[in-house]
Amino acid sequence: MNSVIASQHIAAPHLLPNNRLSPSRSMLSSSNTMSSRKRKADDEGSSGDNDDRMSASPSSSPAMALRSLPQQNFSRSAKRMRTNVTGRPLALPRLLETLGADDMRNILRSICERHPDIGTEVVSTAPRPGVPSALNVLNNYETTFRASFPFGGRSSSDYSYNRVRQTLINLLEALKDFTPHFLPPNETQAATSLNFLDGATEIIHRLPDWDTYQHNRHKQEAYEEMAKAWASVIHEAAKRAGGIQLQYGGWDQKLSKHNEISGGRMQGAINELRGSLGWMGRDPVGSTPGGTAEPMSIRQQLLSGTYGMGAPVRVGPW
Repeated sequence: MNSVIASQHIAAPHLLPNNRLSPSRSMLSSSNTMSSRKRKADDEGSSGDNDDRMSASPSSSPAMALRSLPQQNFSRSAKRMRTNVTGRPLALPRLLETLGADDMRNILRSICERHPDIGTEVVSTAPRPGVPSALNVLNNYETTFRASFPFGGRSSSDYSYNRVRQTLINLLEALKDFTPHFLPPNETQAATSLNFLDGATEIIHRLPDWDTYQHNRHKQEAYEEMAKAWASVIHEAAKRAGGIQLQYGGWDQKLSKHNEISGGRMQGAINELRGSLGWMGRDPVGSTPGGTAEPMSIRQQLLSGTYGMGAPVRVGPW
């Protein structure tokens, strides 16, 4: 009986007083505790090594951190910009910068036709066209006229005339519109008027002579209008300072040459110039076709010292 009770006490250590373990049980527990502590230390050591390796990786370096910071700021600002941008039409100054000269003219013409008061303001505000700009416009019309000729064949044939008729009319209409702008009293400077008429007359000279006589009426009418314009400018210029503006620039010789090229169609202007400068005692542009032309202009007479030698001047009573 006593032996059974003793075996029970040994087999059931939890029944010992004060719950004390047996010596064998205590040694086993101590061994387990030391093993667990060693494993924990190993885990902590390996974790430290991993941390060291991770801290040495490029992704955790300061340079990578600095590079990633602007990208984050850029993404935030881009997100803010996308939410704030909205569409709107161009402002008027920017819109006008995109328009070509032809588009601008068409728009302005359309506005002026719908609002005549705006057209009047444009006319009074726009700068006056000068001789170079006006002749440039006429030269553009002439270029279009030349480009409309058909390839091959005679340029003076009826077929060619029919092909270029509209562009020819456009050129002559532009010439007819620009010429009065440079005539008195709208233009007060005789030199400006004469310079324009000189260039405009050259354009008429370059017009072709057609095989059919009736088709040449456009050129003949243009010469007639141009001769009247020359005569008007010469008449007004002769009233100012005794026609001093007509004495420079060799206008007598230029007008004589225009008359020769036109086949005498500028004779009315020649007669006006002769009458305006007849007090000089010499024929400044020569006689009528068939006569002998005076070789020296008024300016040349002044330079050579022969000015005023055509007739003696009597002083005192007769």
